[in-house]
Amino acid sequence: MVKRLREFLDSHSVGYEVIPHREEYTSQEIAAAGHISSKAMAKVVMIRRGAGFVMAVLPAACKVSTDRLEKIFDEPGIAIAREHEFAELFPDCETGAMPPFGNLYGLEVYVDEEITKYPRIVFQAGNHYELASLSYAAFSRLVQPKVGEFCSHV
Repeated sequence: MVKRLREFLDSHSVGYEVIPHREEYTSQEIAAAGHISSKAMAKVVMIRRGAGFVMAVLPAACKVSTDRLEKIFDEPGIAIAREHEFAELFPDCETGAMPPFGNLYGLEVYVDEEITKYPRIVFQAGNHYELASLSYAAFSRLVQPKVGEFCSHV
């Protein structure tokens, strides 16, 4: 788990679990390696919005619907960002393994409603070989994400 996230959770006295797994790169493979349902595993997708980025958090089993996000944001031109566009925003994370704590990186966080249905949120801990798990209630309290429906089931 990246130091920034660990220190943040510890400073707020939040209970969490770190789950080691074999090195994987896709959210579906990571869920399988961690023995987690791909519906219960959260993945982060970075969204290009205007000149900046926002963080979208959704189940690993889903894809982002940019049409739905455009309605949520009430603006056209929303696009999924490519890793090379945002990698420098997460200097302490392996590319593509950033945790859903955009607040630690100065980013707004949007969570798909589906994620809120689970008592725990499980996500990449900043690298490709560890997951972290904590209560969704604690995550929501710490991150204060905006919640909407933008998941398109695969």
